[in-house]
Amino acid sequence: MASQQLRVYVPSHPLIKHWLAVARDVETPTPLFRSALSELGRWLTYEAMRDWIPTQAVQVQTPLEPAAAEVIAPNTPLAIVPILRAGLALLEGCQSLLPQARIFHVGLVRDEKTLQVSCYLNRLPERIPEQMRILIPEPMLATGGTLLWILDELKKRGADPSLVRIVSVLAAPPGLQRLGSHYPMVQIFCAMIDERLNDRGFILPGLGDAGDRAFGT
Repeated sequence: MASQQLRVYVPSHPLIKHWLAVARDVETPTPLFRSALSELGRWLTYEAMRDWIPTQAVQVQTPLEPAAAEVIAPNTPLAIVPILRAGLALLEGCQSLLPQARIFHVGLVRDEKTLQVSCYLNRLPERIPEQMRILIPEPMLATGGTLLWILDELKKRGADPSLVRIVSVLAAPPGLQRLGSHYPMVQIFCAMIDERLNDRGFILPGLGDAGDRAFGT
C-alpha cells in the first residue's frame, strides 16, 4: 500500500493573488496589511471548506413553491484554533465563513535563536468532541514547529488529524516536509509556497513578521 502524502492546495484565485501582493509589499501600512490577512483568511477558508463540511438535504418554501435545497448539517462540531499572535489576523476572515465554530485560542512563542516553541496560553478543551472539524489559521508555515506542537496537542486531546485543515498565507518546503513526515493526513491551503528559509527561520521572499506587521509592533 502506498504511503499517505501531505496534500497542499494553492488556489489560483485572483483575489487571493491580489491580497497576497498587498501583504508582501513593504510599503503596505498596518491597517491595510491587517485587511489583507483578513481577506486571505476568508478566501483560503472558502477553499478549505470544499468537501469538508457535511450538508443535509432539506426542503424550503420559496415565494412560489417548495424547492429542494442543502444546508450545513446542524450540530456539526466545528472549531477554529488561531495561533497567537499572528493567527488573529486571519481569524476574522475565517470566522466570517464559519460563524458557528467554537474558538480555541493558543499562544505560542518561538525562540529566535533555538527556534524552539513554547506555550504561554492554551484554551483547548481537555477533550476534543468526536468528529470535530478543526481549522488552524497560521499565516506563516516556515519550520513547521508551531503547527507540529498544535497538532500533537490536539491529537493528545482526542482530535482526528484527518479532520484538521490548515490555512496559511505562505508555506516553505522545510515546514511542509516536516509536517508531512508526522501528519500526512492533514490538508493545507496556502496562497503561495515560497522558496526557502533564511538562517533565522523566516520565509523568503516572504512578507516579514506577520504578527508585527498586523499589530504595528
